[in-house]
Formats: sequence, C-alpha cells, structure tokens
Amino acid sequence: MKALLYKMFEHKSLSHDEARDVLLNIADGKYNDSQLSAFMTVYLMRSITIDELTGFRDAILERRLPVEFGDVKSIDIVGTGGDGKNTFNISTASCFVVAGTGRKVVKHGNYGASSVSGASNVLEQHGVKFTADIDKLQKSLEEAGVCYLHAPFFSPALKSVSGVRKSLGVRTFFNMLGPLVNPMLPRHQLLGVYNLKLMRLYEYIAQRDGVQCTIVHSLDGYDEISLTSQFKVSSPEGESIYTPEDIGFERCSQESLYGGDTVQEAAAIFDDVLSGNATSAQRNCVIANSAFAIHTLDPEVSLSDAVAEAEYSINSGSAMGTFRRFVELNK
Repeated sequence: MKALLYKMFEHKSLSHDEARDVLLNIADGKYNDSQLSAFMTVYLMRSITIDELTGFRDAILERRLPVEFGDVKSIDIVGTGGDGKNTFNISTASCFVVAGTGRKVVKHGNYGASSVSGASNVLEQHGVKFTADIDKLQKSLEEAGVCYLHAPFFSPALKSVSGVRKSLGVRTFFNMLGPLVNPMLPRHQLLGVYNLKLMRLYEYIAQRDGVQCTIVHSLDGYDEISLTSQFKVSSPEGESIYTPEDIGFERCSQESLYGGDTVQEAAAIFDDVLSGNATSAQRNCVIANSAFAIHTLDPEVSLSDAVAEAEYSINSGSAMGTFRRFVELNK
C-alpha cells in the first residue's frame, strides 16, 4: 500500500491488475484504517480511470457471494450517492413503485456513508432484517416483487471499508462501485450518477457487459432525476437532455427534496410517498425515476405510459401494499 500511495500521490494511475489486487487485499483485511482512508481520498483529488474502476469492480465481483434467481426479468434502481444533496430515499421508493406495477426489482444497497439515510437505513428503520438466504430472497422477489441485497452480506470488500467510509463522511470511489457490483448482475439497470464524467465510464461498462442500462444525471448535480433542473439520460436508445416539463412535471426546488436530519425523518417522507401523502415535488420525483426504470425494463412502454403506470401504482395503493408485503416477508 505504501508503494501504491506514493505512486498515486505522483498523479500516476493504477493498472487494471493493480486496482484488482488492491481491492482483493482490502477484502482480505490487509490494510489498516489509516491506509484505507489515504487511498480512498486520492479519488477526491483526481478522476478515476476506466482501468482502475473496472479493476476494482472485477475484484469485488470475483469475491462476491453470487445470487441466482433463474431467468427472472428484473431491474436494479440505484444511485451512486455522494452528490452532497441529502435527498430522501428516492431510488428505494422508486423500487416499490415499479414493483407495484407487477414488475420485479432486485435492489442492491447499503447504509448511507455521505448522507443521512441510505437504502439500508430506511429499510432497517421499518424493521427489515437483512439476509443472504437465497430462498428467503427468492420468496421476497416472487411474492413482493422486490428483494434487497444488503451489500456487506455479499461483498467482503464493501464490509471491510464500511467503518472508514462512515468516519470519512465524504464521497469515495466506493460510491462509484456500488451500482456496478450487484451480486445478481441484473441485465437491466437504472443508474444515477453525480457527474457527467462518471456517466461516460458507466456507459462504457454497460456496453462492454451488454446490460440494458439507463444512466441519469441532473445537471445541477443530483445522482437521480430530481426535476430541479434539466437532466441527461443515456441509454441504448441514445443520449437526450430533458427538462421536467418535457415529461409532464413542474420544476421543483432543491429544498423540496431534502431528506431530513435523521433516518426517522427520511423514513417518514418515504412512507408519505408510497401512501400518496407526499408533496407534489417528492411524489413527482419518484414517479419520474420509476417511469424511466419501467421504460428501461420494457422499452415498448412509452415514457408517458410509464409515467401513468407509476402514478397508478401509488394512487391505487399498490406501491404501499407491495412495501408492506416486503416488510412482512423480511422481518
């Protein structure tokens, strides 16, 4: 690690194999917290390269506990986090809205490292117990339409750095890796990124792996479709820049998406969204992300029809019913 740090402090990048090896060593607990902190913060001072990102990713996937559900058609909806916006759990709420339309979602997530409430925080707040039991996960997917893969249970490297990430409290390259290392390797994904440079890296990896992946970034810095500004979308259909008005929504303020100062506050907003009691800004943001996820999974469904399906999932009570069944199966 000492040699690697000196190399990186000289603004040199790692090869794919060097990156892979260092992540394998992290998974094996070979570095102390100080070394890990120094290594992770390098990437706040310079951009990660494609060789580094793919090397890190390949190591995590190599050591993962694989998850297999047969030929089930499913999607993961996830953002990198690290955008510094401290929004409520938009991606996680979108998972249950999409599942409320009868589709399947295999969500990969973790505790928040640079925000108050990550996906694992808000689910745990509702009494969810995380598991790596494939039979239980499959039952959840079949009966509730959603299963949740708590990242540390499936990836030793992510477990090894969780304490350091939380102590740092800032974005690290593990934010970039999270959406890329779902242990099921789903063939459909809606990924939110915090900058356009990362969008390019994700595009390359999705094309390399043949994944039907829609990548979104709001141009005022959100790692999701926030409806606070124009947003860019990259998918197998091409690249487009949308305004909120283009998809039938009013522009909202950044303050209207704030997730609160505690997990309890974030969980209350989450509940309001699924039950139809949220503000229009909170509700519309989740509907927009859900619609792009539906269109990614089923491209024959137009974006306007996907918006209508997402709205109906909430209005009919299906989204909340799906979430309640999920919690029941995962206690």
